[in-house]
Amino acid sequence: MTSLVVVGAGPKAVAVAAKAAALRAEGLPAPDVTVVEPRGVAANWRSVGGWTDGLHRLGTSPHKDIGYPYRTRIARGADAAVDRRLLALSWTGFLTAQGTYADWVDRGCPSPPHDQWASYLAWAAAESGMTVTPGVVEGLTAADSGWQVSVGGAAPQVLSAEAVLVTGPGRSDQAMSDDPSVLSVSRFWELAAARGVPSNARVAVIGGGETAASALDELVRHDVFAVSVISPAPTIFTRGESYFENALYSDPTRWAMLSQEERRDVIRRTDRGVFSTRVQESLLAESRIHHIRGRVTRIVRGDAGLELTLTGGRYPQTPTAYDLVVDARGGDALWFLDLLDSGAADRLELAIGGPASVGRIEDSIRYDLSVGGLEPKLFLPNLAGMAQGPGFANLSCLGELSDRILSGPVRGAVGSARLGRAWA
Repeated sequence: MTSLVVVGAGPKAVAVAAKAAALRAEGLPAPDVTVVEPRGVAANWRSVGGWTDGLHRLGTSPHKDIGYPYRTRIARGADAAVDRRLLALSWTGFLTAQGTYADWVDRGCPSPPHDQWASYLAWAAAESGMTVTPGVVEGLTAADSGWQVSVGGAAPQVLSAEAVLVTGPGRSDQAMSDDPSVLSVSRFWELAAARGVPSNARVAVIGGGETAASALDELVRHDVFAVSVISPAPTIFTRGESYFENALYSDPTRWAMLSQEERRDVIRRTDRGVFSTRVQESLLAESRIHHIRGRVTRIVRGDAGLELTLTGGRYPQTPTAYDLVVDARGGDALWFLDLLDSGAADRLELAIGGPASVGRIEDSIRYDLSVGGLEPKLFLPNLAGMAQGPGFANLSCLGELSDRILSGPVRGAVGSARLGRAWA
């Protein structure tokens, strides 16, 4: 791999670009990394991205920054030197450069607001020399020689790359209904910022993950009457954050030893459909919040308000009507499929053995976080959790993620080829 185009300038893009720069600084091969992003580095962590207002706090420890866990293994004997370069781009390195490190420590090392985390990522991107091409990726065309990446915007262009890395959750402006009182994630944050949440409103939040958790954390600051959290799970679970659970995220060495059912159980317990401990603690005293088990299949406007049809629970099909509904189910894991032209889609289906689905793609992800059997390479870390380790889909092991993706250019390093075969 000599050239890599990254879709989206989030933490995964910054991590890969920073490690590639560190490898080159040590005289090692690394691809030229071009990041395509229409709104700037870490936009989804700011209000402009539509996934947050930027004021809520990071659910993951900021110590799990772009180099964490600082265990480079692909640098041909220069692993420690590469990690030292990445440490200069760490969260504490950022605070030190800003002159705020001591203040942060004295305050008990709190999780930063999303907007500050975005500022850190933008700083690390600038310090590492990450190249950002303004624009929106509108299409991906595959050929034996690589990818053609169509970029729209003020200056439309086509980029050529040997491989493509897709990051990000997709669109935040989609909701289950076009009723103006059924809010997408981005519309919810716009309304909350404008203090436009109706007083004494009966609110339903659809979803049981961190997107829903952030919405709840915001809603309790408004004068709403009651909030129903609707999710398929039997209750609202708290994310497991003991040493033993966190260790599986930081070091996926033992992941390959687990059965498929054990892997699903870990991910259910620690990542999907769970709230962070901090959010759960902030909601403990809130008697206005209740949980309803079920999956929303339909939303219609009735005489009393918005009526939701549920399946999968032991509740009436149409629970109490609502004044406002927040569709907080999170991003679509397969949003990138719309970018593939027919030829690329055919190649993907041949590689995974059938029509594209979350399950098929998850099962196909190999050691380097690319789709097995697909050429040119398409890296999908957001779907790598089941096959390779739960931390690759989130912020839990960005340094390990960059190691995996960049393992190709240094596959000749002592031990790296053997390591790649063992983890495939």
